[in-house]
Amino acid sequence: MSIRWPRVLTPTYLSQIIRTQKNPLKALQIFNEAKSKYPKYSHNGPVYATMITILGTSGRLKEMKEVIEQMKDDSCECKDSVFVSVIKMYAKVGLVDEAIGLYKNIPRFNCVNWTQSFNTLLEIMVNENKLEDAHSLFVESSCGWEVKSRVQALNLLMYALCQKSRSDLALQIFQEMDYQGCYPNRDSYLTVMKGLCRDKRLNEATHLLYSMFWRISLKGNGEDIVIYRTLLDALCDDGNFEEAVEILSKILRKGLKAPKRCYSRLDLSQCGNGKDVEDIKRWIHEALVRGSVPSTASYNAMAIDLYNEGKIGEADNVIDEMRKKGFKPKHSIFEAKVAALNKVGKLDEAIKVIEEDMVEVNCLPNARVYSILLKNMCNVGNSTSVLESLNKMSKKVGCMADKETYSILLEMLCRERKFLEASQLLEHMSIKSYWPSADNYNMLIEGLCSLGRQYEAVMLLEDMISQGKLPEISVWNSLSSSFCNSEMMKVSSETFNRLRSL
Repeated sequence: MSIRWPRVLTPTYLSQIIRTQKNPLKALQIFNEAKSKYPKYSHNGPVYATMITILGTSGRLKEMKEVIEQMKDDSCECKDSVFVSVIKMYAKVGLVDEAIGLYKNIPRFNCVNWTQSFNTLLEIMVNENKLEDAHSLFVESSCGWEVKSRVQALNLLMYALCQKSRSDLALQIFQEMDYQGCYPNRDSYLTVMKGLCRDKRLNEATHLLYSMFWRISLKGNGEDIVIYRTLLDALCDDGNFEEAVEILSKILRKGLKAPKRCYSRLDLSQCGNGKDVEDIKRWIHEALVRGSVPSTASYNAMAIDLYNEGKIGEADNVIDEMRKKGFKPKHSIFEAKVAALNKVGKLDEAIKVIEEDMVEVNCLPNARVYSILLKNMCNVGNSTSVLESLNKMSKKVGCMADKETYSILLEMLCRERKFLEASQLLEHMSIKSYWPSADNYNMLIEGLCSLGRQYEAVMLLEDMISQGKLPEISVWNSLSSSFCNSEMMKVSSETFNRLRSL
């Protein structure tokens, strides 16, 4: 299809043109032609970002690198977000060294702040267990003016150390944050608290909690409840019930600024025989919820934390208490509940949460909660239920599954040899401009051939090639074999001509 060039070209208009191209190589051709057609025109950062994203998401990494080099040579101002997306693309295909190389070259670009690139790469290194490299990156980059904040980076390093059962070193970093010109945030406290409690360093954990009372808990923020619960649960697990109750009283008084009636009569005898660990922990959780300053944030934090730990019943009680106090549960609570139910295989209950519980409190299901459900359904191989939920989701206004969800479902249908359903799903994907990978195309074309659906297979082959994706030899073999079948001698000349012209 020929391009209708405007009289005056702007980067915004060019971005719109290249986004509409199915073939990333055609988009690149248009991108490169623009300068020759309009001598006074210059690409800016956003149009480079668009072209880089198109090439990266379609797997054209060689061409993407060339455009990145061109952006560097043009010296146009570019945002940190461009490098963040490329670093993630490299990491996704296992090219961590390429990601590191790009990050070290950022000073050669016209970019004045690369804090998020720094944090993104550091997180990737931590997840890849490259702790020495992560430490070296921090030492090299954290003191430069281009990295505006080091708190997130330090939190990542402390998290990595805690995962390695070195909460002592994490605590040391935490205590030196002031010297780094940083101020610990709630994530800093939670990370170190969880690490210390996991390593049974309860004395240090208690001192850490007391330090919160004069730092981040001065106003009795309800979100701190998760940090307090971490220590109290650890003390109970260690059998220190009396100490847990004593600290609970201080938390209610100093940390949560609770009314006096909430902490004046705390007595273990209120929870059965006072020896059952889970009973005591539930009693403490209820005391924390009742004693916290009633707010959506405090209930949210407690419920989500309980769901994340798989304590679905307790989290449900928190929601009940929340609603009694007149607060409305947010999407994040339902997302956590759906994820928790999926983990224990309760898919029917997860569907009920979306279709009934959310509607009951006038919290309309969004794309994110459906995506959590659909991806877990795909993992257990229930394609029929996934398709039903996807259809219900598509009928919701402004509620649309993401490309990853569609791709997972498409692959699952092909594995189950439901090629006709996969073909129909692909039609819905094309309407949303969600183009599948070459592997998905190959599987589906071969599958359609095996069902004797050669015409649909050729149509998909055309679509695949129009996007610059090359079929495998096995695809050509499947097509040629199916057309040589005696029953296929009746096929129309139009179909043969289509195949010959590809």
